[in-house]
Amino acid sequence: MNSIFEFAEACLYRNDIDEKLALTHRAMQLLREGRLQFAESGPVLPIVGVSFPERPVLLPPREMPKRKLNTPEGVAAFFHAIGHVEFVAIYLAWDLLYRFRGLPEQFYRDWLRVADEEAQHFALIREHLRAMGADYGDLPAHGGLWELATDTAGHLLARLALVPRCQEAHGLDVTPALIEKFRQAGDAKSVAILNRILTDEVGHVEFGSYWFKSVCGEQGLESEAEYRRLLGEYYKGGRPKGPFNRPLRIQAGFSGAELDWLESGAR
Repeated sequence: MNSIFEFAEACLYRNDIDEKLALTHRAMQLLREGRLQFAESGPVLPIVGVSFPERPVLLPPREMPKRKLNTPEGVAAFFHAIGHVEFVAIYLAWDLLYRFRGLPEQFYRDWLRVADEEAQHFALIREHLRAMGADYGDLPAHGGLWELATDTAGHLLARLALVPRCQEAHGLDVTPALIEKFRQAGDAKSVAILNRILTDEVGHVEFGSYWFKSVCGEQGLESEAEYRRLLGEYYKGGRPKGPFNRPLRIQAGFSGAELDWLESGAR
């Protein structure tokens, strides 16, 4: 296997966790060595066939149990939830580069890097969970994270607007406060993991911003207006809810006008 699309298909349509991580890292290694191929081969399989592990059990968001960070069980549940986000993020990155073809090679390089970093994040969290006597799959997880992918399977701009520029960008808003909570609790390991994730996620959102604006430009669309339109069409509720971390979002490619619109409550 030496085609990025063969790696993507294997990672999306096989559900073994360890194999998925190994294949993701192998593809990135081949890219670094200049041996990864980008030629298309075979049809793009439908998104309905993407395969997830049997565990964790997936629940609607409203049915997820509430846990607090002031108990060991609560901390483990928190990191299980974050681990699930990072695990689904591996799928999201692979699906983005698998499903949308005919783009510049750099597009595929960028999203493979994202998949590899998300796999690293997941491995760090799984190790952290095991140190707490738990493992990924032991608890139920949020069942709605993949919906944004299925909802935008046929629309590249909507995918870029909804996944890196909404779902992942939300992490830029909430993670700094979580880091501070763990810092105040003296939990240096958790702080280090969350800092690593936050640093990488700024880059992931920046990739989303770059490619969203690039594709808009190629299609003759004004990117800020198209972002507002797509959120109104695809995002449940019309737009994300704040507060928003303006410095990190600007670093990740949001414009001041986009942030003003998000903060204004305009639709």
